[in-house]
Amino acid sequence: QVQLVESGGGLVQPGGSLLLSCGASGFTLDLHAIGWFRRAPGKGREGVSCIGSNDGTTYYTDSVKGRFTISRDNAKNMVYLQMNNLKPEDTARYYCSTLGYYHCSGYGLRTWIYEYNDWGQGTQVTVSS
Repeated sequence: QVQLVESGGGLVQPGGSLLLSCGASGFTLDLHAIGWFRRAPGKGREGVSCIGSNDGTTYYTDSVKGRFTISRDNAKNMVYLQMNNLKPEDTARYYCSTLGYYHCSGYGLRTWIYEYNDWGQGTQVTVSS
C-alpha cells in the first residue's frame, strides 16, 4: 500500500518549535517533489512548503519564511518540516503529499490542493499559551 504518514505534531507555546516528519511506505520519495500543507479550523487547505526531488529546490509560503525549514533524507525515505518561532496562527492540521507531476513551486503547491484527494490523517499542531 502506497501512503505517506505524518507525525510530530503537538501542543507548543508561542515561540516554541516542533519537527514534523513525513514517512513513505510502499514507494520511494526520492523521485518526487514533496509538499507540506495545513488546514486550520474553518479555513481551506494551504500550501506551506515544498522540496524538489533532487535539485535542492525549496519553497515557503510568505507567512512561514525564516521560521520553517523543509528537508529530506532520501536514505531514510523521510521528509521533515522544522518549525521554529511558532505562532498561534500556525495552529492547524499538517499534511504531507507528493506534488504529482508538479515541480516544487508556489504554483505547484496551490494547484495540487485542488487536484489531490487522497490526503492522509495529518498531524495536529496547536500553538497556545
